[in-house]
Amino acid sequence: MAATLNTDPAEKVLVIGIGNEFRNDDGVGIYVARRLRKLNLPHIKAIEHLGEGAQLAELWKSKRSVIVIDATASGAEPGTIFRFDTAKQPIPTKFFHYSTHDFSVAESIEVSRALSVLPERLVVYGIEGINYSQGNTLSPIARKTAEYVLDLVIEEVARTTMRKVHTHQE
Repeated sequence: MAATLNTDPAEKVLVIGIGNEFRNDDGVGIYVARRLRKLNLPHIKAIEHLGEGAQLAELWKSKRSVIVIDATASGAEPGTIFRFDTAKQPIPTKFFHYSTHDFSVAESIEVSRALSVLPERLVVYGIEGINYSQGNTLSPIARKTAEYVLDLVIEEVARTTMRKVHTHQE
């Protein structure tokens, strides 16, 4: 038995980097998405999004595997990483409550779940920021954490795109 990567382009993992790049650390999800695009990995399609809930639900409704990366403002120590597997738990709304849109990432996930359009696998990474004022520079802790989350996402995609292929010997 040998392991091989699933190379079907339809099986790419959709990575959505959420945020507003003109609100400093709020752009951390966008930063990760851009870094992923530059790496041009075969099993990842990385996109940027402002985080409007209805649009997010539309983006992921026909996907099998999605990873969302967004800034959090939960009051935790800056640089804290939160990981939520939506198949195992709902996302507490306090983590993504500062959205100016009609409804948040967490609410979009729960609406998608209720409508049975939630992807088979949807993981959300939240990165606790420190500076959400106007500007377009990530704080040093947000940048460092974003690089770490970038590695976590790549590892997670590699694990989920591996499949076992049975080989027959004659």
